[in-house]
Amino acid sequence: MLIIPAIDIRGGNCVMLTQGKLEAETVYSKDPAFIAKMFQAKGAKRIHIVDLDGAFSGVPQNTSIVEKIREAVTVELEFGGGVRKIETIEKMLDIGIDKIIIGTVAAFNPDIVKEAIKKYNDKIILAIDIFDNKIAIGGWKEVTQYDALEFAKNMREIGVNELITTDVMRDGMMEGPNIDGIKRICKSGISVIASGGISTIEDVKKIASLENLGVTGMIIGKALYNDSIKIEEALKIV
Repeated sequence: MLIIPAIDIRGGNCVMLTQGKLEAETVYSKDPAFIAKMFQAKGAKRIHIVDLDGAFSGVPQNTSIVEKIREAVTVELEFGGGVRKIETIEKMLDIGIDKIIIGTVAAFNPDIVKEAIKKYNDKIILAIDIFDNKIAIGGWKEVTQYDALEFAKNMREIGVNELITTDVMRDGMMEGPNIDGIKRICKSGISVIASGGISTIEDVKKIASLENLGVTGMIIGKALYNDSIKIEEALKIV
């Protein structure tokens, strides 16, 4: 199971938002590439990068920063935030990103997901951001009426084989993950990376115990930055 540290970028800085709210932003570093190098040095095998400006605008805004991260580390990188066109996927793959995360566009234009899977197969990860079992899109600004599990099952039929599930209400709150929600999305039959609310080593153990249900990794953000989880300890558990 992968421990995947998160680097969220806004305005060129490494930041964390609480529940995705811009007014609840904390800046942790002005050098995201340095943070990536630190995570690699501590043993991370994959890093999760989100262009928050891209998530809100619909087009990646921090590509030059992502390029610097790619140049700084050799580990696997997954990228999301404003990926709404095939051309954007191609551009990020050309930079050297290993996995591309598609979120918002999948909800209203699944044909793009079909095309992306056909072209790039396991380089595509689906992001399902959940608010009360419904899908949230557009940087979590809008909650749809799509049931998350049914949507995931539909995406599996298209060919998606890896997804990231984030509980919007838990993200950045340091209140623990939504274990029931993670178990529910595992019923889709897709490999699941859990995200949102992972705050303590006990939380890491809880997520690790779901491996037999199809959980293959967990994304940890704020807890790594405020030292409530040390990545070395989390890696020992998995």
